[in-house]
Amino acid sequence: MSAPTRTIAARATPPGVGGIGVVRVSGPESLRISHELTGRQLKPREATSTAFHGRDGRALDYGIAILFKAPASYTGEDVLELHCHGGPVIIDSVLAELSYLGVDFARPGEFTERAFLNGKMDLAQAEAVADVINSQTEVAARCALRSLSGNFSKYIESISKNIDSFRVIIEANIDFSEDPVEEIEHSVIKKKIKELKGIINDLIDRSKPGELLSTGAEVVLIGAPNAGKSSLLNTLARAERAIVTSTPGTTRDLLDATISLEGLAIRLIDTAGLRQSEDEIEAEGMRRAIAATERADLVVEVRDDTQNDPSGLEILGHDLGDQNRIVVLNKCDLSGRTFGTAEEADGAPAVAISATTRQGIDALEKVLLQQLGYQGVGEDTIMARRRHIDAMQRANSHLDQAMIQFESTDLLAEEFRLAQRALGEITGEVTVEDLLGDIFSNFCIGK
Repeated sequence: MSAPTRTIAARATPPGVGGIGVVRVSGPESLRISHELTGRQLKPREATSTAFHGRDGRALDYGIAILFKAPASYTGEDVLELHCHGGPVIIDSVLAELSYLGVDFARPGEFTERAFLNGKMDLAQAEAVADVINSQTEVAARCALRSLSGNFSKYIESISKNIDSFRVIIEANIDFSEDPVEEIEHSVIKKKIKELKGIINDLIDRSKPGELLSTGAEVVLIGAPNAGKSSLLNTLARAERAIVTSTPGTTRDLLDATISLEGLAIRLIDTAGLRQSEDEIEAEGMRRAIAATERADLVVEVRDDTQNDPSGLEILGHDLGDQNRIVVLNKCDLSGRTFGTAEEADGAPAVAISATTRQGIDALEKVLLQQLGYQGVGEDTIMARRRHIDAMQRANSHLDQAMIQFESTDLLAEEFRLAQRALGEITGEVTVEDLLGDIFSNFCIGK
């Protein structure tokens, strides 16, 4: 993959009004651009207070310019940072001048993509940059920072080197021996494969909580009108996010609030009460409610425990099938049911609560985390993505195949090579253009 030749620029701070707005420039023309804008020869890595001049000589702004010479920069290229006043008019005028000087506007994630291409970080670290930026909880941020520091990559590289060293021995047997691997060596190979699989499985187990941390979870509250969905949303969010009245059908559209449970960001979605209705707006709200359940990580069916009426889902004849769900029996302060975990309801875990008195809420929060498969994080938790876990599982599959290929040293060595290749996809040692495009297109512009 050839090194980029375009010089790019983008705002590196969020849009809107602020005290400071940073514009980042990267590429072979950064040095020329710095001279054109400031009329000065900037010293590398030294903050210089200066005016930024337009093409007609007028001052666009007064701020600070910092030049980073390659390779000692974020991207590994010559980089110029312009620290301006944070008004959108100022930033736009500076970006317009950069465009006039021949600089291209950066694609989302292009700065970090260049950092990867120039060897400043591997692919797992590049993804961790986005995870740090998008962290919704302190726990998620800490895990992402560990991956950014190279913690995860070191584990992958260690396993890969371990596989490689053993593959070299196997291939030496191919090159210098007429005979297949001797029977006595089978036990050695089996032991090594089991050892490697154990290390990878341990890493997968440590990565699964991190995968959930990086994406967060979506939990949808459904049920009949006045079952207490909106009250439950407000109680879990510890804020008055939804209007609560005794009038059925108050909620007609999707309302949401994000909460943090043991460091996991959970987006709660309140929905319209499910019932038969001729009201077109209410019916649309119910259609949206059902649609929301289809993409949810967990569905919470809220029932009024003081009533023996059929649930909203039964009324509409909708079956959640094998959807991950729990049943919340609400208003137990009125029904007299014991608070906390209860017997299963329709095959789903059940919790008895009162959304108004908060009784049973602690038990509900524990069940929510259990059903989401989240067991908390430790200092050894890896901030991973689904593609990382898939790659590790594929590596293990190739090791499984290697376990049965003793009669063919060629096939045995090939399975080791494929396992190593799968792990190489995590750090970017093995990459394809489409994968890079998918990863970096989800970054913010300017990073």
